[in-house]
Amino acid sequence: MSINKPTSPIKASTQSFIEIEEIKDDVILMKDYSASVVIEVGAVNFWLLSQEEQTSMIYSYASLLNSLSFPVQILILSKKMDISAYLDYLDGKINNQNNPLLKTQLLNYKEFIKNIVKKNVVLEKRFFFVVPFSPLELGISGANPGSLNKDYVISRAKTSLYPKRDNLIRLLSKIGLQASVLSGQQLVELFYNLYNPTSTGRRLAPIESYTDVIMTQI
Repeated sequence: MSINKPTSPIKASTQSFIEIEEIKDDVILMKDYSASVVIEVGAVNFWLLSQEEQTSMIYSYASLLNSLSFPVQILILSKKMDISAYLDYLDGKINNQNNPLLKTQLLNYKEFIKNIVKKNVVLEKRFFFVVPFSPLELGISGANPGSLNKDYVISRAKTSLYPKRDNLIRLLSKIGLQASVLSGQQLVELFYNLYNPTSTGRRLAPIESYTDVIMTQI
């Protein structure tokens, strides 16, 4: 007589809870076949501007938002700044410095930076514009995403998103803000750190070095 031993329920993999289907070039494709591109915008030290420059910046930014004919999402990420790479850079300068006076000044500067970080929370802020694409833009076929071909959706998403992306970058440059489109490696690192938060974030090896792991029921 055989006895059926109780088995633990099969747990879903982490991938089941992530809404991202694929990242292709600079397009993020979601499981519902919506898509988006992400534009990172450089920061401006607003408080160093004169009163007139601050007012001009505010009105220019408001005009930019009012001029858009498509929706955007604005995302701001804050994390503790990791200065380890900068400290390593200073160590290299110190070790290669032959002038005793300059070497002492560099050592003092390094300690000054370390003390600032210890006594104060130094945050790194990143600013993003997200431009979305809906499968409904494909017409009737977009109402049933399950019947769509993935490559076809990505191709159509690029056709819709790229003009909007280029227009937004042009408008941002007109008000003195530098903008760049995130792609491949940058997008993977961004979402990895969002799903795996740490105090300073983590850099990943080139995504080409990773392989997909398919989990199947035995």
